[in-house]
Amino acid sequence: MSDRLVSPKLSDEEQAIEGSLRPRRLAEYIGQEKIKENLSILLEAARRRNESVDHVLLYGPPGLGKTTLCNIIDEIHRLARAVEERLYSAMEDFAIDVVIGKGPGARSLRLSLPPFTIVGATTRAGALTAPLRDRFGAIYRLEYYDPGALKQILTRSARILNVPADEEGIEEIAGRARGTPRIVNRLLKRVRDYAQVRADGVITLEVAKAALDALEVDHIGLDQTDRNLLFTIIQKFDGGPVGLDTLAASTSEDTETIEDVYEPYLLQLGFIARTPRGRIATRLAYQHLELAAPGGGNGIGPGLWTTPAASD
Repeated sequence: MSDRLVSPKLSDEEQAIEGSLRPRRLAEYIGQEKIKENLSILLEAARRRNESVDHVLLYGPPGLGKTTLCNIIDEIHRLARAVEERLYSAMEDFAIDVVIGKGPGARSLRLSLPPFTIVGATTRAGALTAPLRDRFGAIYRLEYYDPGALKQILTRSARILNVPADEEGIEEIAGRARGTPRIVNRLLKRVRDYAQVRADGVITLEVAKAALDALEVDHIGLDQTDRNLLFTIIQKFDGGPVGLDTLAASTSEDTETIEDVYEPYLLQLGFIARTPRGRIATRLAYQHLELAAPGGGNGIGPGLWTTPAASD
């Protein structure tokens, strides 16, 4: 999974390059306009009152810019329980309780802390415990980017990387980037390689199409792994419902990877649906894969259907 071109996860090799592409100020950050506006108001209001900013929690699928906004690498839902519990009083009362000594002679000492703000990032807000989540005064969900914002990001990145690209080439890459800035920058680098070796170094519409077709990234950003997941639901389980554990075993992926990496974009496209009985492939998925819908027909339309559930 980590080798997928369209994986929203950050590889170790990409950290240095991505760091050079990240904006340094909120004004340079492209997209997520509602969040930017709300954060700007939050910061300015705290500045005028000379107070610390409320604790901020950012969540959403990987690759959308949470780390860029909060400058944290670690996922806050992965905190050890002992660390999390120690944070409660620190976040709420700006104090931390320390136990001195052992046994009957032990005593608790409360240490005051200067006001501070925690900015947390997670792909799974539901994985946070309620006591921790409730201590964040401002919670924002990052959404997938529209093509226009991705084009702005691509234009900026191409300029920083000194990659010549025309507008049509930029549009083609943006359209296949799954609404994700991290992926759009990765595709730019791979298309740049293709342009240097197979063309004159300039990313045009034709060059971008040829490069991304060769990399098996289709016109809406699905790769072979995505198509395999859909084919598994459709061909092995008659379109679903199929339980998550069964689907993971059938695709040799772990359940967390399916939930956090594969499913968000497929759900966004309307290609799969989650039901109490398991995952279901929609008519849109059949249409995209050029398969006949169950019971005949051409698979056009957003409707769902059910078949006997595959048990986990």
